[in-house]
Amino acid sequence: MDIKKPIKRHRAIQPLSREHHYGLQLCWKIRTGFQRGVSPARIWNYTDWFYQQYLLPHFDTEEKLLFPLLGNEHASVKKAVAEHRRLKRLFEDREHVQLTLNRIEEELEKHIRFEERVLFNEIQEAADEAQLQAVALLHVEIKISETWEDKFWE
Repeated sequence: MDIKKPIKRHRAIQPLSREHHYGLQLCWKIRTGFQRGVSPARIWNYTDWFYQQYLLPHFDTEEKLLFPLLGNEHASVKKAVAEHRRLKRLFEDREHVQLTLNRIEEELEKHIRFEERVLFNEIQEAADEAQLQAVALLHVEIKISETWEDKFWE
């Protein structure tokens, strides 16, 4: 059996990786809500709030501060930006809530895994220390403030 070593993330990118953890928690909450028979409307209310408060600023930070270190024409950057666009469209689709939530849960998790396992590694290899430090100075980590009263996942 192959044991995967944990990815050694540069300290300048660690806050963005922690933000990814929150995104993975959202996926888990959506799955758990459906498993518990929670109405899609309740799950959607939380998901929409999370998207507005956390995901949009996170996407913006990646696209403005991190991705340019590799170059906007790099294949992995293009893929990540296209996935951001696709996810934004899903989060804005209020017509087919249950189907959309299922797609968000699947696509967001896949997207985060791609960024963590591929894109962030490529950025770490290509960027120099000064570039990474600039990211660290300009990025303020988004901390989850779990004030949501309807904890349907508990």
